[in-house]
Amino acid sequence: MPDTPASEMSFEQAMKELEQVVGRLERGDVALEDSIALYQRGADLKKRCEAKLKEAEEKVAAITLDGNGQPASLRPLEGL
Repeated sequence: MPDTPASEMSFEQAMKELEQVVGRLERGDVALEDSIALYQRGADLKKRCEAKLKEAEEKVAAITLDGNGQPASLRPLEGL
């Protein structure tokens, strides 16, 4: 597994590695200690993916549309 902290990964990177982790765990050919480490890595990657999705949803929600349904402006996100 890469040494990149999950918190520094893009959504795509985290999702790709999470899929690899899940695949290895599903195969069941990993030693117990390695399974525990993989599970923890998977939990970290899942958390990163969820955070990046929430961030994207907030950006989309901040877009205001005009009468024609076109983006008119952005409103400030709360807390930023």
